[in-house]
Amino acid sequence: MNPAPAPDQLGFLLARHGRTMNAALRQALGAAGLNPRHASTLVRLHHAGATSQQDLLDILSIDASALVAILNDLERDGLAERRRDPADRRRHIVEITTAGRTAVEAVEGSIAAVEREAFAGFSPDELGALHALLSRIHTGPQDLDCATD
Repeated sequence: MNPAPAPDQLGFLLARHGRTMNAALRQALGAAGLNPRHASTLVRLHHAGATSQQDLLDILSIDASALVAILNDLERDGLAERRRDPADRRRHIVEITTAGRTAVEAVEGSIAAVEREAFAGFSPDELGALHALLSRIHTGPQDLDCATD
């Protein structure tokens, strides 16, 4: 019989802090009427500018059907819009609306407040190193948590 994993193993530590951060972000974003997937998509779209739906898929690394559902919700709420690309009618261009830009300001403020509290004990250099390391963790659209968040 294998011994139980130590609670301070890196995977468990990341999972515990991930759950805590997810709960804090959900609460903060809920005030803006968004969940993390909608907020993340909106922020990425804001920073990418008008982009094809396919390019947005690549940027977000999520399943196509999940992106369609997210974009449907964002369009319904007037935060983003899709239109046919005049140069290639098979492609959709996705663009943030004025209301979407206003929502991004609220989202970024909410995220900044959560991060200030969570990372209060970190120096700017430590935060940079943490960001760089976490960015290298291998995940993809096939990961269950990515598909359900």
